[in-house]
Amino acid sequence: VQLQASGGGLVQAGGSLRLSCAATGLAFSGYHAAWFRQAPGKEREFVAGLSRSGVTYYADTVKGRFTISKVIAKNTIYLQMNSLKPEDTALYYCAASRRASYSGAYDYENAYNYWGQGTLVTVSS
Repeated sequence: VQLQASGGGLVQAGGSLRLSCAATGLAFSGYHAAWFRQAPGKEREFVAGLSRSGVTYYADTVKGRFTISKVIAKNTIYLQMNSLKPEDTALYYCAASRRASYSGAYDYENAYNYWGQGTLVTVSS
């Protein structure tokens, strides 16, 4: 199983980026998926989650600005990030979970079985 994250880069505050996470060896149609991020000097934190049934979850810090989605035909998860702020600067990781129950565990790292390598997002002020 491999999750390949891409789409990071340097953007000015107020700008947008779309991250992608392509999977090989698993089908996102049968997995929950999420994005986490880790800023310099900080612990990794939950950003957004998408259950296999299509329910979405967001951290309060990104609600209304970020959107998680998936395209089954491409076996890819996306994170559309709008109105970016300097505090969004971080290494962004995608993850996949095969848990039976997701609603109470989506923001815990140990709920996820597979992780991508991370893609760097830098937001300048």
